[in-house]
Amino acid sequence: MEERTADEVATIFAAAGDSVTLINGTKDEKETDVEWKDRVKRNVEHLELIKGYKKVDKTTSIWTSESFTAIDAAIVKGKAVYGG
Repeated sequence: MEERTADEVATIFAAAGDSVTLINGTKDEKETDVEWKDRVKRNVEHLELIKGYKKVDKTTSIWTSESFTAIDAAIVKGKAVYGG
């Protein structure tokens, strides 16, 4: 396995932004409360997973200067939605 490139890391971080947007959004009127909570939970789990991404050495984080402020806030908000 090779190290992720800077472009790959940027793509992963952008995907995290999509999860943040979903968590900070509102329930779709066609969704049940259970479906909404499940969707939020999946996105929280996604954010927690990517925060832990490591380099090939399995110790060093892939993240360098990225700000996780919005991601951390979305995780807290999302957990409040589904009771996590």
